Amino acid sequence: MLNISPYSLKDKVDTKKYSSFGMFKEIRADKILKRLLITFFLIFLGVSFLPWTQNIRGNGQVTALSPSHRPQELNSMIDGRIEEWYVQEGDLVEKGDTILFIREIKDQYFDPQLLERTQAQINAKKQSLGFYEEKIDALLKQIGAIEENRVLKLQQAKNYLRQAELQIQADSIDYEASQINLKIAEKQFARQEELYEEGLKSLTDLEMRNNKYQEALAKKIGMESKLLSSKNQYLNAKIELNSVYNEYTNKLQKARSDLFTTRSMLQDTEVEVVKMENKLTNYKVRFGFYYVRAPQKGYITRAVSTGIGENIKAGESLVSIMPADIEYAVEMYIMPRDLPLFNVGNEVRLIFDGWPSIVFSGWPIITYGTFGGEVVAIDRFISPNGKYRVLIAQDPEEPEWPQALRVGGGTSGLALLDIVPVWYEIWRQINGFPPNFYTPENTGRANNEIKVQEKEEL
Repeated sequence: MLNISPYSLKDKVDTKKYSSFGMFKEIRADKILKRLLITFFLIFLGVSFLPWTQNIRGNGQVTALSPSHRPQELNSMIDGRIEEWYVQEGDLVEKGDTILFIREIKDQYFDPQLLERTQAQINAKKQSLGFYEEKIDALLKQIGAIEENRVLKLQQAKNYLRQAELQIQADSIDYEASQINLKIAEKQFARQEELYEEGLKSLTDLEMRNNKYQEALAKKIGMESKLLSSKNQYLNAKIELNSVYNEYTNKLQKARSDLFTTRSMLQDTEVEVVKMENKLTNYKVRFGFYYVRAPQKGYITRAVSTGIGENIKAGESLVSIMPADIEYAVEMYIMPRDLPLFNVGNEVRLIFDGWPSIVFSGWPIITYGTFGGEVVAIDRFISPNGKYRVLIAQDPEEPEWPQALRVGGGTSGLALLDIVPVWYEIWRQINGFPPNFYTPENTGRANNEIKVQEKEEL
């Protein structure tokens, strides 16, 4: 009430019977404010001692955990021309299904019987190999025969030489004997001549002794001629021995030269056969590239090269395919200053684009619409965007991620760190201190598994 009139109705009227008097009841604003402040202070004091989960936020996108499950493009292995398409964009293909057919455009592969003709050339070369091998066997036998004949001929020539040596020795003895007989006959003739001059021997005896002397002289000359003839035969035998050795040596050298030449031709032919077989294998492999097949089960997402009759080059992209069976992951990018706070095994709460969520970053328990993840890999080099990439896989202890996820979808992640009181987090934020650095319990095990895996790969 305003209390303007000096007449008061306070004690004369029962104000409790009328509700309008209650609407104008005196209100003490200072008391209400004081109560509100005390209430807010007590609530703040109570909240400040509640646990708060420190976290780091980061944005990223959905990807595949295995590199083989990520989107890939099929390239042409050869130059060619698109002849026929067997699929359309959006089709599901199994591993090995034909996607398109490519026609050859190089003239050296136009021959429809190229494989058969190349195989015929290889067969002809292999026959040449058989002929060379037979010739090598014949030359080896010829060399063996020549060596055997050389041994026999050399032995025969050595025998002739030995016979000539022995003949020289025999003729030398006969020659010495003839010289001795000649000297004896000469002395006897001289004594006979003396006796004849003294009248003791007749002229007949002297002539007989002279005749014997002449015979001894003739025999001595004959023995000398025979000795010279034997020496000449010895020289001929020696020359024959050298001639036989040289003759068969030349035959052996020629046969061995033919053998080496044949072996060289055999090696050259074997090299040609290997080259032609390699060429035949390349032809077969190239013909297999005419049909572009799906490397794994997946969906045809986009045809890069389109149209029938369009020429393409080797290495040019033809079609992109998305694998069907994917184990999803999230690649999240964090600032370099937050990198030391991340370890393999850290828990992360993920928010996917298109799924509604209510997020309380400090209280993940009461957060709605987020999904659990676990850090499985951290890049050791910075990305082009100036941040580090962290690969996050699904946490097996959390509910499964949505089935409708697609690679490339946007995500937002909360990396959960240490649990501290709310007052400590406020104090940290005011002072600009970093979150608490800690290492999760399973980090050591995860790092050891990664190290063991790297060693096995090496």
